[in-house]
Amino acid sequence: MADAVTYLIIDGENIDSTLGQQILERRPNSEERPRWERLRQFAEDQWGQPVTALFFLNASSGVLPTPFIRALQSMDYRPVPLSGAPHQKVVDIGIQRTLDAIGRRPGDVLLASHDGDFLPHITRLLTGDRRVGVVGFPEFFNGGFAGLEDSGLTLFDLEFDANCFTSVLPRVRIIPVDSFDPEAFL
Repeated sequence: MADAVTYLIIDGENIDSTLGQQILERRPNSEERPRWERLRQFAEDQWGQPVTALFFLNASSGVLPTPFIRALQSMDYRPVPLSGAPHQKVVDIGIQRTLDAIGRRPGDVLLASHDGDFLPHITRLLTGDRRVGVVGFPEFFNGGFAGLEDSGLTLFDLEFDANCFTSVLPRVRIIPVDSFDPEAFL
């Protein structure tokens, strides 16, 4: 298909928060953060088509993280810095609107988030022949995502499937015995 595209939607706040609070239990050091260029490449390789990569940021403070914005742009991401009132979850609102807009056009979707606020939007995208995936740390996905696998949702691990980290994270997760390697524990 000439107009085939994968929309890679990054909920940066959610991924960073899960990594820091749930996995590391502290603020991640720069070398412990995801390598976003790897995720973009994973999205392209996964479904074999060009990627439109959008990285959503909360800019309600009025300050743009310019070095990070430039780094994202150098990796061919389009930063989407949003602002709003203190009670607004601006990143969630922006992603929800974007998922709805994608639903009105062709294209596959890969969402990097654990947030259940996107379940209704992801569910609506799971119609027809559109491929839809969620990438993150599966042990922290909202349980509703697993319920959508029978409807065609594919779940990906940010560390093991997308290979977005340069070192092994201290995760405790359920390991299928067929893929268990005791060497990783010795």
